[in-house]
Amino acid sequence: MFDMMKMMGKMKEVQIKLKEAQDNLSTIQVNGESGGGMVKATVNGKKQLIALEIDPAILKAEDKTMVQDLVIAAVNKASDQAEVQARDYLKKYTEGLIPNIPGMDLSTLMG
Repeated sequence: MFDMMKMMGKMKEVQIKLKEAQDNLSTIQVNGESGGGMVKATVNGKKQLIALEIDPAILKAEDKTMVQDLVIAAVNKASDQAEVQARDYLKKYTEGLIPNIPGMDLSTLMG
């Protein structure tokens, strides 16, 4: 017989674990580089830019467009890597709590 109270308790546990996991995503830090390391971006697991380093050698007015392109490339690389790491983190953190349902994607819960 299906135990509705047990199921509700399990769902509450899943909600608590997911909230903890989402809160901890900010501790994940991923770096992305472009221009041979002249631009370095650090993004957290919530895909927020938290640090940006630009080699002073490329900070000339005539190189403005190139610098902008390098910054965008570095941030996008870091953001893509952060998304993968955050998805893996959430999967490991909630392992065993949520049944493996084909087509169920937890990546939308990354916050």
